[in-house]
Amino acid sequence: MLVGGIEAGGTKFVCAVGNEKNELLERVAFPTTTPEETLEQVFAFFDRFDLAAIGIGSFGPIDVNKESETYGHILSTPKLAWKDFDFLGAMKARYDVPMGWTTDVNGAALGESAMGAAKGMKNIMYITIGTGVGAGAIVDGKILQGIGHPEMGHMLVRPHEHDHYEGFCPYHGNCLEGMAAGPSIDGRLGKAGKDVEPTDAVWDYIAYYIAQALEAYTVILRPERIVLGGGVMKVPGMLDNIKAKFTKLLADYVPVPAVDEYLVTPGLGDDAGITGAIILANEVKV
Repeated sequence: MLVGGIEAGGTKFVCAVGNEKNELLERVAFPTTTPEETLEQVFAFFDRFDLAAIGIGSFGPIDVNKESETYGHILSTPKLAWKDFDFLGAMKARYDVPMGWTTDVNGAALGESAMGAAKGMKNIMYITIGTGVGAGAIVDGKILQGIGHPEMGHMLVRPHEHDHYEGFCPYHGNCLEGMAAGPSIDGRLGKAGKDVEPTDAVWDYIAYYIAQALEAYTVILRPERIVLGGGVMKVPGMLDNIKAKFTKLLADYVPVPAVDEYLVTPGLGDDAGITGAIILANEVKV
């Protein structure tokens, strides 16, 4: 019995078909353009299969409250063509099958907890630091959400004493995303992160902000493991720098596993999100 999965990113869509073992059998990827153009390609892929369910992990913010009138919509996204778009409704109008609906980072967290770097653990976090910052949490084996999904990339951080940058986030300025995501490099130095030497002091600032967030997530959620992905984590030495700063900030206040086991990179690599979407589909199928 086949299921479908969508990792709907702000830059790229990945669609896949998988089986009951959550194995990816076939996939396709294409740029995220307008809803009409993008869904035309989604439909062209899935129309070829008899699917039992579909799981969707979408860029956001999205409405995940099933009691809300806008459940299934993408909300105040900077991608204006998608603002207030009824993504889930459009999918349901095309396919009469059960559908799971969550954020792309929640999907990645689900994938890593089931089949990746946190396999077998019921309380984990996944955080991605790239062009933005997003985080998802699995608590007691279930995706964490309240009246909406968490926006953990927008927690405020304390500025580094030598960093005078005020952040690029139009809502909060010096939140984690505003101070540590990719555009903050260009905002400080006038060039992209890929053109900045790994020894530049800016990476030390960013490691400090990520470590602050991890300390806060640790004392609030008490996860068993935190998985860190995204382009910023590929900077040489970044993970080790974060580990050292996190250890100092936590100051042994609460017990955590050894830091090399606690803070890790994704086991599924770039497949975490789409694997999570397939898992979500298998969870909701009849």
